[in-house]
Amino acid sequence: MTDWLQQFVTILPEGEAYLVLILLIALIESLPVLGLAMPGSTLIVLAGFLAAHGKGDILPLILFSTSGAFLGDFISYWLGGRLGQRLVRTPWLMKRQKKLHEAEIFFSEHGGKSLFYARFLGPLRGTIPFLAGISRMQSDFFCKTTLLNSVLWGIAYPGLGYLGGESWQRTSDLSSRLGLLILLALCASLFHFWLKRKTR
Repeated sequence: MTDWLQQFVTILPEGEAYLVLILLIALIESLPVLGLAMPGSTLIVLAGFLAAHGKGDILPLILFSTSGAFLGDFISYWLGGRLGQRLVRTPWLMKRQKKLHEAEIFFSEHGGKSLFYARFLGPLRGTIPFLAGISRMQSDFFCKTTLLNSVLWGIAYPGLGYLGGESWQRTSDLSSRLGLLILLALCASLFHFWLKRKTR
């Protein structure tokens, strides 16, 4: 490890407190607005990297990362359901009822894909579950989809750090490749959606 990482490790808590910190990082990143200020994915990858160097075990790290991601998404969804209708009645959104109706249709048709991409693309992470709550996505579907996405994310991001443990540069390269792969898949999905809409 580089000197700055070794110094960083010394200020981190130990044991259960460290795992709770990991859970909170993943949770806060999944909340609307607050999530934009939390570089959670980078920190979780870093935690995986540190696990490869003896800071904690990878399996509890995966479990707590997954739990934080799921809880954060669920809270975001719950907030959307609770606060969404009040927001919808604000003058600014009252003028955009057509757009809101289109969003509800979009979520009914592509909700699962939206939640998946949001989980792996930072700026959307806290917003899409919130919008899913506003558009009243079925809670059973949301919970099942979010659980699956959270498990995949909770394995992938600590796993990237752990697999790239020989150097931080290798870890960064692996993270960049995953991000590019997800972005390409999103572009392909959006193109497919646009093509279907055009043919209608």
